Amino acid sequence: MSSKLNAATILDLKWAFDESKNKKYKKGKFLGKGGFAHCYELIDVDTNTIYAGKIVPKTMLTKPHQREKMTMEIEIHRTLSHSNIVGFHGFFEDQNHVYILLELCRRRSLMELHKRRKAVTEPEARFYLKQILLAVKHLHEQKVIHRDLKLGNLFLNDDLEVKVGDFGLATKVEIEGERKRTLCGTPNYIAPEVLGKKGHSYEVDIWSIGCIVYTLLVGKPPFETESLKDTYQRIKRNEYHIPSHINPEARSLIKRLLRSDPSSRPTAGDILRDPFLTAGFIPAKLPPSSLTTAPHFKNAHLPPSSARHPLAQVNSLVTETNVAARKVAATPVLADDPADWHLHSLLTQLINCVGTNPSEKNPTDYGESEDPASMPIFWVSKWVDYSDKYGLGYQLCDTSVGVLFNDSTRLLLGSDEASVQYINKDLAEEFYTISAYSESLYKKVTLLKYFRSYMSEHLLKAGGSAGERPVEEGVRLPHLRTWFRTRSAIVLHLSNGIMQINFFQDHTKIIICPLMSAVSYIDESKNFHTYKLSMIEKYGCSKDICNRLKYAKTMCERLITKLDSTPCDKATPSVRTPSLAPVVS
Repeated sequence: MSSKLNAATILDLKWAFDESKNKKYKKGKFLGKGGFAHCYELIDVDTNTIYAGKIVPKTMLTKPHQREKMTMEIEIHRTLSHSNIVGFHGFFEDQNHVYILLELCRRRSLMELHKRRKAVTEPEARFYLKQILLAVKHLHEQKVIHRDLKLGNLFLNDDLEVKVGDFGLATKVEIEGERKRTLCGTPNYIAPEVLGKKGHSYEVDIWSIGCIVYTLLVGKPPFETESLKDTYQRIKRNEYHIPSHINPEARSLIKRLLRSDPSSRPTAGDILRDPFLTAGFIPAKLPPSSLTTAPHFKNAHLPPSSARHPLAQVNSLVTETNVAARKVAATPVLADDPADWHLHSLLTQLINCVGTNPSEKNPTDYGESEDPASMPIFWVSKWVDYSDKYGLGYQLCDTSVGVLFNDSTRLLLGSDEASVQYINKDLAEEFYTISAYSESLYKKVTLLKYFRSYMSEHLLKAGGSAGERPVEEGVRLPHLRTWFRTRSAIVLHLSNGIMQINFFQDHTKIIICPLMSAVSYIDESKNFHTYKLSMIEKYGCSKDICNRLKYAKTMCERLITKLDSTPCDKATPSVRTPSLAPVVS
């Protein structure tokens, strides 16, 4: 049976029944697919508990080795219980499918973080690494080798805590000293002893962790090439390069983990005691904004080694003094400023996509052509045009608010309603709180509060502030880089590369992310759909989406022309004739 037919069968499912427990589950949102499985939300109708449901058609399990692999995955995963391992909540089957109920990790995986951020800061790398190691230490104590540790199998919950998942290639060590012989793994993370078919054990997971640490800090895998053959040759020769900006502790750890001789690699417990982890700052938690923008670490007590690399590691250090008088000594840091804010990459992707005339194709839509993992982390949910006097105010989807002032400065207030981020004309950032900020910002903070109140009163059903809240550590939001209005729409370009177009007539929106190579379309009924541009190229899309992509291409060209013509003042918005009162949407 074809994979398309399998997908169609799963699409037709509305409910799943566990007869052994007399349990009924409602099929919810599509979460993704991989290998034989399609993942949906499965909602327990009795408790409203939402699980990640891994659904496997039995037509994909006709061969003995396929059934054995699924049985092994279930048997291993069901025995594991650890805060950094995806929770296993049961399995059942019906006539056509096998269902596995797993912990739902709403923040996807470290792979999506990597695509949006490339390299992360050292405190973030430590934060994630420590949790990965705790999970792997537990696995190895349970005699389990994961064998497919990679960014895509390291899932994140709402608090950005790591959850190791996908035990499809995992195996159990039955006899002490046993060496496994199966050739398995993912090319960029596969250990040399696996390629050499010399037999392997727990050490392959340590090698994979080395590749993960390198990728998090450098922004790309250590052995990656354009061809599989060359990648394997580099792994066998242990041929990789650590950039000079990686600090000595991190460099030393990477070398320890990526030793060709598996017997010389440290254990997970050894790594937890490595100086990279023990001597460096590890944040207690990370904010959701770090999924798309490097966080700042306020009042971090950093060791001398960290202080040598302040921009790479902590983005900014803010020391507050004389809070009552709102006088704050802040160390500014340059905001992210890629050469073209990803615009040329975005334009290339749009040209390639619309050039295939996707609306003229006849896509066979089984409801799984979407890619929810590529949904944008931030987009503009509300905006107020008061550019005749002050600037453009806006609310992001997480309820944080910002203003792009007419003097090309920006001020943002986090969703915690406490953390404040100021960006001056030169794109240098300073971080304050709503109760402690520089006296020179008094007027702009007042205007920010006005914009927030106006949007709360006129654009939202709920009320405004719920009172002063504690400052969320590390919040650093993407800001509105520039904007302009046409007769048909408002075009908004964020500092993380997102281009958003809100159409006035039908209130539809299109949000395009060049880093994820994806487009999200919010239709007239406010339904949210996200697609990979490459999938639209290949299979086509509706005429509505196609027309908006063509319009986006023209708007992107306009943004590039504007950027090229104003190299010294990238932030100045181009606006229509000033209005007499705020224009809102």
